[in-house]
Amino acid sequence: MYAVIQVGSSQFKVSEGDMVDAHRLKEEEGKSVTLDKVLMFANGSDVRIGRPFLNDVKVTATVVKHDLDEKKVAFKYRRRKDSARTRGHRQKITALNITKISA
Repeated sequence: MYAVIQVGSSQFKVSEGDMVDAHRLKEEEGKSVTLDKVLMFANGSDVRIGRPFLNDVKVTATVVKHDLDEKKVAFKYRRRKDSARTRGHRQKITALNITKISA
């Protein structure tokens, strides 16, 4: 059994027990959150696709921790101009543990 969910602007294929790194959520660590933007649900031969979302399927997850993603480096270089610029960015993420998929 698995589901395809949308968290923020990202989509994830999840099963029970999976860990997902999503964009930062407002919930506190240790709290349970219900994700209701389910795009697809599959349980054996029972496959449902939402248009755009499924109303009768909910995914429950627990917020494990808030963290920073790995650093993305942007390097700009102009040849023969003695000019170079390096910038870095770390996106704020939330680690989610998928506890239950209810249909």
